[in-house]
Amino acid sequence: MILLLLLLGVASGAQNPLSVVDQAFRISVNVNLVILNATVRDAKGGFVSDLLEPDFEIYEDGVRQSLRLFRKEDVPVTVGLVIDHSASMRPKLEEVAAAARTFAQSSSAEDQMFVVNFNERVSVGQFTNLPDELARAISGTRAEGRTALYDAAIQALDRLKAGSREKKALIVISDGGDNASGHNLAEVLKMAEQSSVLVYTVGIFDEDDPDRNPGVLKRLAQVTGGEAFFPGQLNDAVAVCERIARDIRNQYTLGFLSSNVQVPGAFRSLKVVARMNKRKLSVRARPGYVADTK
Repeated sequence: MILLLLLLGVASGAQNPLSVVDQAFRISVNVNLVILNATVRDAKGGFVSDLLEPDFEIYEDGVRQSLRLFRKEDVPVTVGLVIDHSASMRPKLEEVAAAARTFAQSSSAEDQMFVVNFNERVSVGQFTNLPDELARAISGTRAEGRTALYDAAIQALDRLKAGSREKKALIVISDGGDNASGHNLAEVLKMAEQSSVLVYTVGIFDEDDPDRNPGVLKRLAQVTGGEAFFPGQLNDAVAVCERIARDIRNQYTLGFLSSNVQVPGAFRSLKVVARMNKRKLSVRARPGYVADTK
């Protein structure tokens, strides 16, 4: 059976029979290789970075799987910054640009980044690793008009396919509302579930903002194993982006050969368990994936 889905990148050029043959979301291999990443924290919320392969268990549809890939080193990332430029974001863009600059400064010099600005229209930028270029791309675009969040997410997911780095992520900064897209939320979630991408969302809105939709931002993050943030103050966005950068760099890469023969297109649930000295730890990873339909 020719597969399928890459839930997180494998190093290109690695001397491994399961190595990647391209850097897009899906790969063609001879087996059902499923790869995902996991963030592990202790009871105090700190990263646990010294676990070994036997400390992990992976379950697909409730059935334990044998690990075939285990890595814990930092790898370069392709990151898309998806920034809401609708009219309600006008007074917030300076702080958002500062947060994006902070994220880039906290990242690796080998990372690739690009900006997707959107209101009712979507503008996709070029790859760069320069913090000031990213900030200018955000602050140099006027905030006006309506919101096409779903269209922006679709285009950003598609743009990530052109990235050459192993791991891929999106950071979406928005109020979560949408009133101008041609696509819908179901289409965005399906594309995310079929991809390798981690989605982190940052909800920037006032409590009386009629367009705010935190539920959408939570769902986008959850289905990919990312995380949703809702800073209480606008100036907290900088600290949030610093935290996202640390999270991306402190993850384990796990892989197994799926024995599941469900019909392509079916959702397959995943659960990752980690223990240290027989003590269960907190693990965040994507809760499942949609098998490739091709």
